Amino acid sequence: MDDDPDILEALSEILEAEGFEIRRARNGKEALERLDPDPPDLILLDLMMPVMDGWEFAQRMRQKPPAVAGIPLIVLSADRNVGSKAKDIGAVGHLAKPFELNDLLSMVRQSLSPPVDTSRV
Repeated sequence: MDDDPDILEALSEILEAEGFEIRRARNGKEALERLDPDPPDLILLDLMMPVMDGWEFAQRMRQKPPAVAGIPLIVLSADRNVGSKAKDIGAVGHLAKPFELNDLLSMVRQSLSPPVDTSRV
């Protein structure tokens, strides 16, 4: 989710072209309302948004039942402290804006891949 419609549209088109199913939200309140009954597999989260920012969205999302509370988050932000803020909300990854599309695609794929059980190797 992102409050900038151009960024939201561009990211959506790129991810859809890569085969991902996308749902868009312009702010945290809109995204929170769309989590039920069919939660997404991953959320790309901008921290700085109107109505409800990413920080509040993450706190409210984590209070929901496990199927929603456990959705992995990737934080995308222009904030200088994006790494520490992403860690504070339990994000699986973060990218500072502007970011490389290949980095985003790699992080999305890695976040959606099942963990490898190295005990069986």
